[in-house]
This record gives sequence, structure tokens and C-alpha cells, in this order.
Amino acid sequence: MAHVPQIKIPAIYMRGGTSKGVFFSLKDLPESAQVHGAARDALLLRVIGSPDPYDKQIDGMGGATSSTSKTVILAKSTRADHDVDYLFGQVSIDKPFVDWSGNCGNLSAAVGSFAISSGLMDAARIPHNGVAVVRIWQANIAKTIIAHVPITNGAVQETGDFELDGVTFPAAEVQLEFMDPAAEEEGGGGSMFPTGNLIDDLEVPGVGTFKATLINAGIPTIFINAQDLGYTGTELQGAINSDPKALAMFETIRAHGALRMGLIQHLDEAAKRQHTPKVAFVARPADYVASSGKAIAAGDVDLLVRALSMGKLHHAMMGTAAVAIGTAAAISGTLVNLAAGGVERSAVRFGHPSGTLRVGAEASQINGEWVVKKAIMSRSARVLMEGFVRVPGDAF
Repeated sequence: MAHVPQIKIPAIYMRGGTSKGVFFSLKDLPESAQVHGAARDALLLRVIGSPDPYDKQIDGMGGATSSTSKTVILAKSTRADHDVDYLFGQVSIDKPFVDWSGNCGNLSAAVGSFAISSGLMDAARIPHNGVAVVRIWQANIAKTIIAHVPITNGAVQETGDFELDGVTFPAAEVQLEFMDPAAEEEGGGGSMFPTGNLIDDLEVPGVGTFKATLINAGIPTIFINAQDLGYTGTELQGAINSDPKALAMFETIRAHGALRMGLIQHLDEAAKRQHTPKVAFVARPADYVASSGKAIAAGDVDLLVRALSMGKLHHAMMGTAAVAIGTAAAISGTLVNLAAGGVERSAVRFGHPSGTLRVGAEASQINGEWVVKKAIMSRSARVLMEGFVRVPGDAF
């Protein structure tokens, strides 16, 4: 019996923020995978090792968590005012699909580094020493991200002393600006708040009715008060992820929230849209011990936030959800703002399972609609491995 040999594809395995994924240049992909479609999805699924009924992704590059089951495709931008086009694919662990519905804010921190090192950015825009300003077009959500990447002796500086809770080792700081982060198309035809309300009563049959802030900024997110769910906001992963009933409840809430936000038309569509929206619960500051053993004092943070991604409580915080948190915190009357004390603010520091994170955003009302020009946060990024990934030639 003849067997199809493996093929090899140039790739870089990178950490960005508290996530990691496999990065490709569009031109390096097999021709059939250079366009959207079944071939591209099948290739990326095989690279990551999905679908895996064992939930381990042993036969691929994935790490069996939402933070490590990720792929990125980059190309020199076709837009005159941008340097690189960035497409993100969230690969399902146990199901045969890739979710293209949103961005990964954490991996956004690695895009500038890849663009510079791979020759996707005009060399004239890269200083010999200093900071390269990389203009990124985020193709999933049609938004601009500005990455400030440190450069030393003409190369990307990856090492440094910037510490990021959720990442074990320090690295160089990369500042990200998420420009005009509110959604323009999905869920409300351009409104940051698709229902028109800062707080809604979200009815979830079989679960209950909850006060909720439904926002499209960074990534569509459903915010609920922790106490309304029976939580304190100090929970770590084990408290949620070891409880099947809790996970089922959150998925039901997510599906009904997606419907209310106009992201889906029927509840059963939520199963094919795992990446968005996110569900998060918020609480006022309290003392807790982070997953690393680090003590977080109530005075260290403005509020507590826990968020779920791909059906599980995230070990830290998704970058795009952090944008949603910062945006909602800046708008008086949202659940996030109220949990943070109900005062006007242009930045917020929140506690998550791995520690704390600060994100800045300034909101204003124009013609009765809330707008945010940009949200800012700092992350870090590092190349973990570079070379080729191999997949069976008949895998796509």
C-alpha cells in the first residue's frame, strides 16, 4: 500500500502575551491554503492536532488549551497605510473547525516582531536602535493595531525586564494600541452596545435572568456580576473548569448572549462560534492568591475579572477581552465600571487568575453613541522555535 509522504511548511512558533501559536507567511502556505476555505482549515487543524477526542493535541503543535490552540497567517499589507495584514485562526481542540470570528489580542504582540524579522515590513521604517512602529491590519475584524516593537542593533529585541502576570519569564515590552476597537458590523450595525443599553436583563432559560453588559469592543463580551452567579470573582481555573455544570451554564449564557447581541440568528449556531463572544464575570476588589502563589491585595486592583475562552476559564486574560474590560470600565454605568467603583477613569487595573493587568481606554459620546478611539496595553513576545512544520501531504 502506497503512503503519502509528509510535506514541510516554513513556520515560526511564537509566544505573544499569555498565548502561543504557529505563525505562517501567507506566501509559504500550499497554494490551496493561501485562500479561505476547506483546504486552509484542514491544514491548520492538522498542524495543531485537531480534532482530538482525547483533548490533548498530542499529534500536533497545539497545547490543548484555548491559549495554545492558535494559528496566525501574515502577509505584506495590501493597504498603503499599513505594514502587515494579520489573520488569526482559533483552532477547536475537539471539533473539526477553525473559528475566524475574532482577533487574538495576546498574539497581536508577536505580529510586529514576525513582520520585521520576516521582511514583511519596509526596512526603511525600522530604526537601527529604538522603537519600530508597526501598523497592523487585523483582517478578522477589520481594525488597526499599532505595535511598538523595541529594536536593538537592527534586530527585534525580545529579552528584557518587563514582567507580565501569566508568563513565567520577563521579556521586552511591546506596547499595543487597538485603534477604534468597537465593532462596526456585527451585533448592532456599528454600536458598541448592540442592544443600545449599558446594562440589560439577559434571560437565560433554565438558568436565570442576569444583569449583563453586552459590549462589542476588542471582542464581543458578555459581562455579568460574579455574585449573581454564586461566585466571588477570586476563583482560579480549578474552581470552574472542574465543574461540568458550571461550564455548561456558562456556555448556555454565552449562546443566549450571542443571540441577544445579534452575533448569531439561532442558538445552535453558537457551537460553531466558540471564539466569540466571551463570557466574563466581575466583582469589586478583594484579596486573593493568584495561581502562581502570588498574593494579590484588594488595594492592588480596581476590580476583579474572570473570563472564559473556548468553554474554559482562562488562566489569565485574553488581550481582546482586556480591551473590552478597559473600554467598559471607562463608561459610567456599565457593570465593569460599577465594579471598579463607578467613577470616571481612563485606565483600569484588574485582577485575573494569574495576577493583574492594566489597560487604558478613553470613551466619549458622539451623537448619542459611545466611541473609544483606542485602547492601550503592554504585552511581550518571543520566538520559541523556527523552521518547518510537517503534515501528511493528503491532510488538506
